[in-house]
Amino acid sequence: MSIATRKGDQGQTDLLFGCRLAKSHPRVHALGAVDELNAALGPLRIAALREETKAIVAQTQRWLIDLMGELATPPGQETRYAETHPQRISTKNVEWLDEWVAKLEAGGALKFQGWALPGEAGVMSGAYADLARVACRRAERGVIDLLDTPDEVPNAEVVRFLNRLSDVLWLLARWEEQTAAPQT
Repeated sequence: MSIATRKGDQGQTDLLFGCRLAKSHPRVHALGAVDELNAALGPLRIAALREETKAIVAQTQRWLIDLMGELATPPGQETRYAETHPQRISTKNVEWLDEWVAKLEAGGALKFQGWALPGEAGVMSGAYADLARVACRRAERGVIDLLDTPDEVPNAEVVRFLNRLSDVLWLLARWEEQTAAPQT
């Protein structure tokens, strides 16, 4: 089987359960933005200076795959999807991110002067975290746009998850920068 199916040549793509949508549909935009976020996390995972950062990113990437499955499920098919994929973004995921916000803030990730300029510290992992953060914000906006359509995502935790994840990514950028910066 080839990766080039040519089924998208007319501007449509497949979702789960045989559903096809225009590639310009808000659901496809949201799904693509989450996919972009997952890809943007890859360089951070590789370049991270702290093992905790690598672990946070790896767990987040697994959850983003679950989220993409949720987004690729056509409206009305959520129960069918849940029968084989019980993992959903939930309050537990948001709470896990909240715990990391608290840990990172307590660990000094908020100790910086002025506005944080991505890349200024010369730390690749920090710059990659900032890139992932803006991709996360785009994914969040894509999901919110989807909420304004008849195809809305039934899982209210998705927006909270993406919002909190962007906070964690901002903090990880500062934390990674401190790892490489001389301590004064």
